[in-house]
Amino acid sequence: QVQLVESGGGLVQPGGSLRLSCAASGSIFSIYTMGWYRQAPGKQRELVASISSGGSTNYADSVKGRFTISRDNAKKMVHLQMNNLKPEDTAVYYCRQDRSARAYWGQGTQVTVSL
Repeated sequence: QVQLVESGGGLVQPGGSLRLSCAASGSIFSIYTMGWYRQAPGKQRELVASISSGGSTNYADSVKGRFTISRDNAKKMVHLQMNNLKPEDTAVYYCRQDRSARAYWGQGTQVTVSL
C-alpha cells in the first residue's frame, strides 16, 4: 500500500512563499510521475504541476513562472515551491502518484493566502 504524506501548508500573505513537500512510502518511487493538485471550496480539483520519472515538468497556466515542482528520488519526495502567492491560490493541495493500475493520493494540506 502506498502512502503519500503532504506537509508545508499554512497561512501566508499575498506575495509570500511556501514550500510543500510530499513523502512517499513504498520501495519504488523514481519510475512514477508525481503531481500536485489543488481544490478550492466549491471548485473541482485541478492539476497544479506534475513531474515525470525523467524530470519533465508540466504546469497549469495560472502558476507558470511562480511555482516550481521538483523531486528527490533518493528520499522519495516531491516538492512544490510556491512564490508570489495570490489569494486565488488558496486551496487544499494534494500530492498524487500515477501508477499504471491506479493513482494514489495524499490527505492534502491547506494553503491559505490572505492578509
